[in-house]
Amino acid sequence: MTWIKDQSQDLTSASTKAKTTRSIGQITEKFAKQYLLKKGLVFVDQNVHCRQGEIDLVMRDDETFVFIEVKYRKSNHFGGALAAIPLSKQKKIKHSVAFFLQQSGLNEYNTSCRFDVVALEGNIQSPQVTWIKNAF
Repeated sequence: MTWIKDQSQDLTSASTKAKTTRSIGQITEKFAKQYLLKKGLVFVDQNVHCRQGEIDLVMRDDETFVFIEVKYRKSNHFGGALAAIPLSKQKKIKHSVAFFLQQSGLNEYNTSCRFDVVALEGNIQSPQVTWIKNAF
């Protein structure tokens, strides 16, 4: 449990620095990772890049690989965090997952997978969390 406490201290200190898009992304991904660990998922990888896109978090829920897109919006004036994942972004994530599975030596047709979204809205220090399993 000490590790989780240290992570929350990192979140607080990181959030007091000047907030760039990259630093906000790092803060929200750490928050989402911590949230999902508390919900029983097991961390596998983070920020998996390939030519087609990126996977924010890769975790496992028992035998199922869970590929998580993390979105943060300060407000929902323009549709909120969930509206920020259009079909084009979903396709990029799916291509990235195929690449990840291939690089891991796994068959994408025989590996149990799902795509989740963790949407964070509001104050970055204590955002409202919406976790959607099997989002797309």
